[in-house]
Amino acid sequence: MKKLLSKDDYEEPMCLLNMHPEITPIPIGRIIEKLDSYLDKNNYDAAESHLRYWLNEADTCHDMRGKLAVLNEQIGLYRKTEKESECIAAISDAISLAESMNMEKSVTYGTTLINAATGYKAFGKAEEALPLYRKARAIYESALDSDDGRLGGLYNNMALTLCDLNNFSEAEELYHKAVFVMEKQENGELEVAITLLNIADLIAARDGLENGEKEIEKQLLEAEKLLYADGLCKDGYYAFVCEKCAPVFGYYGYFLTEEELNRRAREIYERT
Repeated sequence: MKKLLSKDDYEEPMCLLNMHPEITPIPIGRIIEKLDSYLDKNNYDAAESHLRYWLNEADTCHDMRGKLAVLNEQIGLYRKTEKESECIAAISDAISLAESMNMEKSVTYGTTLINAATGYKAFGKAEEALPLYRKARAIYESALDSDDGRLGGLYNNMALTLCDLNNFSEAEELYHKAVFVMEKQENGELEVAITLLNIADLIAARDGLENGEKEIEKQLLEAEKLLYADGLCKDGYYAFVCEKCAPVFGYYGYFLTEEELNRRAREIYERT
């Protein structure tokens, strides 16, 4: 007698964590931890494959909040690896997904807008980025405490976009707001240093190198002091910040500082 097929023979496999179609959250903490390990080693191909895998898993597990988290990580990765079309696609998917879940007043939606705006800005689309930053600012300032570190990141990134659009007055105000917030954060020295270098660039763009020389020097020396501060965790993020800041010092003629920051970054990457 011919054996009948069982359900397992013809049904499509579901998420292995749960054999029912209900939502099964993907492990965002572990996903980001593994992503960070790839980024610490500059292994961007592995990082990209890792996020693609978990994006598919989020769909399989019906976890749309998890999918939004992965999309946000994709925006940052594609921005860093300069893959414009992939970044813009991830931005569109992330915003559409958040809005489909009616998250427009949530901090998560604000964070998604910031990531999207930062992605647009990275590819020279400051005019598209600024409205997203303004919407995110309204959400953050309404929902977060005034000394929340996330506000510092918003102010800093929004100011960069304003500088691209030659709105130096509002940009400078936001940079100082960012410093005020980040000074209150534990281990906030790196973020303050980045902001001070951004202020130096603002002064140079607004006043010119000659007219702004003294004030530029003041910002650079204070940023250097913070980057060399004792007690900083010399991890992958420190290496990334050193690498990011080094060419700014070189641009203003601080070649020894540029060399030292690149050396520190190189040593950390080689060690990991």
